[in-house]
Amino acid sequence: MEEYNDIITVAMLYDLRETIAAELFDGVRYPWEVLPKIKDFIISLGSRLPEDIYEKRGEDIWVAKSARIAPTACLNGPLIIDEDAEIRHCAFVRGSAIVGKGAVVGNSTELKNVVLFNKVQVPHYNYVGDSILGCKAHMGAGSITSNVKSDKTLVVVKGEGISIETGLKKMGAMLGDHVEVGCNSVLNPGTVIGRNSNIYPTSMVRGVIPANSIYKKSTEIVEKTIR
Repeated sequence: MEEYNDIITVAMLYDLRETIAAELFDGVRYPWEVLPKIKDFIISLGSRLPEDIYEKRGEDIWVAKSARIAPTACLNGPLIIDEDAEIRHCAFVRGSAIVGKGAVVGNSTELKNVVLFNKVQVPHYNYVGDSILGCKAHMGAGSITSNVKSDKTLVVVKGEGISIETGLKKMGAMLGDHVEVGCNSVLNPGTVIGRNSNIYPTSMVRGVIPANSIYKKSTEIVEKTIR
């Protein structure tokens, strides 16, 4: 079973050079292990950020001077917004969020307890909670992470040869680098999507989706053709 578990480790999902939060993942095997640590990490890191690049805006909110923040965006700390990120009209950051370099948080998008790596795009009507999105991951309009099971039991990550109890009541989705999620899709609690995979629009996804895959439906997950 160990060899199957390897596909959902931090090392297999993420390039840690593409986030200001790399040290948050030190000594961590599975990415959801950092979810309870995000809040305190932001407060610790924020106090060490260079003042010539970042400015403090309110309690425990650090924003890069090169970031573009719409005046209608609602920002709550703890929060770090990295260089050249864009927070658009009516975005709602509830707190405990790290927004990477060049990332886009769009209109009516809500963030809560998340790490967005560099150049992530959640640009239209997205909810992203208790989740980690890898470099250049993109969520189409209306796609969301569901972070609490309907029966309120603890989340278990399940896949072929994989069953891992997370010990978490709240866990959304772990998206590897370069993942594309189609419009109006729902990523159920405990979803893990490997690097370079695509999710068809209006999908309901649960469990582990291997890297370099195309998810059409639960019974049709195909390997990408390398050209």
